Amino acid sequence: HGREAGPARLDRVRRGALRAVWGAVLALLLGQALTAVGAGWTAARTAGLCTALVLAVLLSAAAHTHRERGGLLAPLTGEDNRLSTTRAVAAAWLLLLSFSLLFLTARFLVLRPPATVGPTTAFGLPRAAGLLTALALVAAVTVVARLVVTSGIAAGRLQKVPADRPRAADLLCDDDGRACLADVQYLLVSGAVLALAAAGLAHDPARLPEVPWSLVLLLAVSTAWHLAAKRAEGVRPTIHSVVRSREAGDLDAPIRTGDDIEIRGRGFVPPGAGAPDPLTRLVVRIGPVHAHVPLVPVPGGFANPTDTALTVPLPADVEPGRAEVSVVTAAGVETNRVTIDVVD
Repeated sequence: HGREAGPARLDRVRRGALRAVWGAVLALLLGQALTAVGAGWTAARTAGLCTALVLAVLLSAAAHTHRERGGLLAPLTGEDNRLSTTRAVAAAWLLLLSFSLLFLTARFLVLRPPATVGPTTAFGLPRAAGLLTALALVAAVTVVARLVVTSGIAAGRLQKVPADRPRAADLLCDDDGRACLADVQYLLVSGAVLALAAAGLAHDPARLPEVPWSLVLLLAVSTAWHLAAKRAEGVRPTIHSVVRSREAGDLDAPIRTGDDIEIRGRGFVPPGAGAPDPLTRLVVRIGPVHAHVPLVPVPGGFANPTDTALTVPLPADVEPGRAEVSVVTAAGVETNRVTIDVVD
């Protein structure tokens, strides 16, 4: 049902984002009209309105191009169908810088300053080093985070299970839906510095906003924390032991065909794979036989399988003798192999 409702939900998100964009343009127009009473209409107000209209048209065109993937949501969505925190932050900074440059360009053309005043002086580029450094930091974090995730997947240490749909909570949570401190602090710090830069542009619209180097250093610490947390994520699925599953009071016995075996280890259920659909893709390889793990539902989840243990009946096709056991998770990652002895 989630997969079937996905396209309709993405279409609603696309239309909602477009309404928000054009609503922001209308709000800017109303705000400028109200504040112009008594003070008069200025060239800066004209430049700001023209800049907002140009950006709204460009964003609407981008949303139409990616209408099948949620419109404006498409550039912010990762390959696992979740919203990316690093992409969202980078997009916000890019939007601010684009608005600032377009606004100053429109203001420069409307005011027509003397020929001795060039764009470099008019835009205040010498004082924009902090702003450009902040943009470079968030852009670098986006690229490095992608490399960290890709290398983790290639090494089998990081397991990525696609989500049904992107959610706003993805910006603050990990793949399992739990709040992630590294993502929260990165979003808060970068958002606060971005808000300060936007306030600087509103206070002095004649030049690019200045970001103090102390805040750039704070942003650098936040990005380093975020990347370090990304690098430490994930655990390679590993089997520690395979034993015969027994009830209380059962006699001690070797593993026989038809018995239940309990596989103990870690990483069997990766983050985001706790729903029934991903769990059905969990497979235990016993020699040449591939056995699917039975799901045992309990209130709030499943008692089998879990991230550290799973129980599966030994198929009748497994011949007596030595057999290798391994687990293939929902992300397609195979664990190490453990040898067991099966008797008649």
